[in-house]
Amino acid sequence: MATAIAASTSPSVKPVPHWATLLAVVAAIVILMLPPQAGLSVAGQRMLAVLAFAVVVWMAESMDYAVSSVVIVALMAFLLGTSPSPKDPSVWLGTVNGLQMGLAGFANSALALVGAALFISVAMTATGLDRRIALRTLAVIGTGPRSILVSAIAITVMLSFLVPSATARTACAVPIMAGIIAAFGVDRRSVFASSIMMMVAQATSVWNVGIMTSAAQNVLAVGFMNRTLKAGPTWMDWLIAGMPWSIAMSVVLYFLCLKLFPPDVQKIEGGRETMKKELDALGPMTSREWRVLLITLLLLAFWTTEKTLHKFDTSSVTVVGVGLMLLPGIGVMTWKDVQTKVPWGTLVVFGVGISLGTALLETKAAVWLADVAVRSLQMESMSPLGVFAALSAFLVVIHLGFASATSLAAAMIPIIIAVLQRLGGDINVGGMTMLLAFVVSFGFILPVNAPQNMVCFGTETFTSKQFTRFGLWITAAGFAMLMLFAVTWWDYLGLLTIRN
Repeated sequence: MATAIAASTSPSVKPVPHWATLLAVVAAIVILMLPPQAGLSVAGQRMLAVLAFAVVVWMAESMDYAVSSVVIVALMAFLLGTSPSPKDPSVWLGTVNGLQMGLAGFANSALALVGAALFISVAMTATGLDRRIALRTLAVIGTGPRSILVSAIAITVMLSFLVPSATARTACAVPIMAGIIAAFGVDRRSVFASSIMMMVAQATSVWNVGIMTSAAQNVLAVGFMNRTLKAGPTWMDWLIAGMPWSIAMSVVLYFLCLKLFPPDVQKIEGGRETMKKELDALGPMTSREWRVLLITLLLLAFWTTEKTLHKFDTSSVTVVGVGLMLLPGIGVMTWKDVQTKVPWGTLVVFGVGISLGTALLETKAAVWLADVAVRSLQMESMSPLGVFAALSAFLVVIHLGFASATSLAAAMIPIIIAVLQRLGGDINVGGMTMLLAFVVSFGFILPVNAPQNMVCFGTETFTSKQFTRFGLWITAAGFAMLMLFAVTWWDYLGLLTIRN
């Protein structure tokens, strides 16, 4: 059904900008050659050099993310290994300890949750359950132009609870939406086709905010909070704070899309019948689909009742769910399926991202940067709302240079935690960190700002200019909604300030 368009949904390979790699090396060397800084240890200065290297290669995409991760571990092993210990300058850290710091992220429970989430995504795709859910939603809501826009959001919302991978959710939705465009004879460059595909991408980013397990950057932020603050939000805590914002932004998305890109198609004949044929072609739900659905619903039940009905953490419960999906007899996939379909590079990047952020905190480099930021921006005189607004704006702007929210979170969340701890006062460090982690998902403006954007951009149904126009409006509305929620719902929850 979707071959006319969906065949090109993979983003094209860009030429590697080798100059960016050279720039990353130069940036690292410059920081290493700087004279000692007051309050900054030698190991901390070297970690800032590693951070500069990572930020440049991640922003320019001059290396594959997994390759850059290996290089970062190597830099940490030798630059930290040949540094005096921040705790006892008379003792050298040694390369063994440096390498252990570079690999520390792979022992973090957050990595287990992300890995398990990728396995669940494979199970949903392998059984076809994700496609069945999307088609069923589309058939129920309708196939008129406005109904399809609503369906794009509804499908994203449903899959956000069940498929813990933004890229996987988009990969499921895009062929279905592309099939509508192709089967109904709608020009793929029409305003209607453009709005459908842009809606899929933007709604995915919006719902990355609302559900903790819907995006890797959320889990990474929670991992840093658990390690640094010794406490992080539960799955339900995140949902209570984030879902209302995502619901409100979904409504804004719908009306913005109609305003900026009014449908040039008023009626699609035979749309509902076509969806029915697609569902009939799938046949009744198989036993494998039922097992995936049952296990996923059980996981949702455990996630939502953490710390209320039981004390099992989200990561451990999810790993058990994956174990059930792999068990012979009752499982739904084999290890061979997992080997070929799980993006192992994502896990490498995630683990190294945790290591990078943790090392910035342990060497006090993040604290030193926080002091510089607080003094330079005179943040000590700001109210908690002002601090939240300033840091949110910073994350929105810097996201323009990142193609991965996970890498952005790895680089910035540890520094944000340090800034908030440095400010102290009545700021709720944990609560505001979670809210700023929401802003990490603001990849609305450029197609390259998120993998789901590039999957949709690969359909060639819209231009970069159209996406940016839509994205700028969404970003402005989203920022305004952040401020509105900060003085209403999030203030009521006590997420910005500590309640006496």
